[in-house]
Amino acid sequence: MTLRASTHDGTHPRPTLMREDWTSLDGPWGFAHDDEAVGLARRWYEPAAAEVFDRTIEVPFVPESEASGIHETGFHPIVWYRRTLTATAAPGQRVLLHLGAVDHEAHVWVDGRLAGHHMGGQTSFTCDLTDLLDEGPEHVVVVRAVDDPHDPELPRGKQDWELEPHAIWYHRSTGIWRSVWLETVPEQHLTGFHWDFDMPRARVDVSLRLAQRPRPGTTVRIGLAAGDEVLGSCEITALDTRVEGTVDVPAVRNTQSRDRLLWSPERPTLVDVTVQILQDGEVVDEAASYLGLRTTGIDRGWFLLNGEPYFVRSVLEQGYWPTSQLTAPSLDAYRREVELIKELGFTAARIHQKVEDPRFLFWADRLGLLIWGETANAYAFSPRAAAAITHEWTEIVEQVRAHPSVVTWVPVNESWGARDLADSAPQRELTIALTALTRSLDPTRPVVSNDGYEITGGDVIALHDYETDPARLRERYASEESTAATIASRGPQRRRPIDDAAQGLTEDAPVMITEFGGIAYAAEGTWGYATVEGPEEFADTVGGLFAALNDSPALAGHCYTQLTDTLQEANGLATADRVPKLPAERIRAIVTGRGEG
Repeated sequence: MTLRASTHDGTHPRPTLMREDWTSLDGPWGFAHDDEAVGLARRWYEPAAAEVFDRTIEVPFVPESEASGIHETGFHPIVWYRRTLTATAAPGQRVLLHLGAVDHEAHVWVDGRLAGHHMGGQTSFTCDLTDLLDEGPEHVVVVRAVDDPHDPELPRGKQDWELEPHAIWYHRSTGIWRSVWLETVPEQHLTGFHWDFDMPRARVDVSLRLAQRPRPGTTVRIGLAAGDEVLGSCEITALDTRVEGTVDVPAVRNTQSRDRLLWSPERPTLVDVTVQILQDGEVVDEAASYLGLRTTGIDRGWFLLNGEPYFVRSVLEQGYWPTSQLTAPSLDAYRREVELIKELGFTAARIHQKVEDPRFLFWADRLGLLIWGETANAYAFSPRAAAAITHEWTEIVEQVRAHPSVVTWVPVNESWGARDLADSAPQRELTIALTALTRSLDPTRPVVSNDGYEITGGDVIALHDYETDPARLRERYASEESTAATIASRGPQRRRPIDDAAQGLTEDAPVMITEFGGIAYAAEGTWGYATVEGPEEFADTVGGLFAALNDSPALAGHCYTQLTDTLQEANGLATADRVPKLPAERIRAIVTGRGEG
């Protein structure tokens, strides 16, 4: 295979599992609102209902956004999409329709036949169209999306329940918001791939999923290479749809030279992976992926990267653009976003209340940026809400974990969806259960049980502290003793940092201030934790806050709020158009504590 996933151009919608034969379906689709919920009864999913779709939307931009061509930000709980496509199912082939993300519930039809149903607005899903296609090459695909804007039990993240955005909430994002694409694959094909790096044993443990139960004589061949250097390979007999094996990497055994192969923000080396499925010695499917040889962990109050203490300099990334909302305005914007974060001196980003596009994560992998993997939370607690986040979070971890840049999991932020956990055992147990679930799905990364306060367990004491006086912030974290006193107090946000009934909080968990700052320029209609009048006051205030935390001997990292202004939340280091509010080199000096701020 000539395709190298690690050096691809970043356009493939699933960069961790790539084949050459795919077709983008992004672009113009027919569109219709269904505010009266009549579409199902009137069978809008049938090809003959073309006249209903009298508007055009630009996929993958949500109808609330300007980039979509619709730009209607009101309450529209049901939306429909329609387009024609060309596809032919040759003998022995399957035609797959992939939808990157549809918020929140989706039904998909092809040629009037139901092809799939999916719940969860942040994860991808696939519909096998092969056996549903009418004769001929032209076919009609219809997607119905339901997203009740007033349902507080759904994982909503920063989507406002009020008509207009206020405080820290933004416009709603309904329907398709990531790429849609078509892929032709063999009947027996690879559907999933992830890996774990065992550095002491110099090996990579791989786990794969096959589309069908393998017939006798089926094997899976895996090869690893760094550029032209072959690092290892193995061939595994496939006995079930889940195939697991180990690839030895002898080059890692020399501990004096292995750093050249290890992945980090400073040296983001990626290893190309080729996977072949063979039946009786003949290759029937071949896919390309990549991985990063890196480990994460915690020890004695430190976050560890590749077994060594690593101070985390992170920024809160809302992943929101002025004209296109949760979807970047172009594919190149994902790369530019990662480059901007690194240019400003950060080594990490906390993706806030959303799951980022795989192509953003690809550039984080490729360019070297640590990612805190988060999810949108609900606003209310109920058994239904607990089931919804558990289902969606399970899919998120499975789909995202192949990215080496993702180094920490955050299933809950600031008790969202469990706001009364201090007084409610069921709500507290949900955060504990999500932590345990995450560890069972992926035991290789640290987990934050509840980012911000009322921490109920997990591996990191993640505090939010929006003190805007640098002197007072410095006083809280000036020493191990003052930091311990802050944690033992009611807390900087007047929410107890660690819940009294915390279970399973890892001993000597590192302390990080995972939200601080929030300094905004003074302007009518904007919002921030504090406002300043101009660039010099901005530099003095922000610089003082960073210095207070950078100088602390008790902290293992911090996360500044936030990267860019977002609508009325004008507390970014850059404008909404990604223009730094100070010269980039000056912000970098502030963030890193090196040079004059």
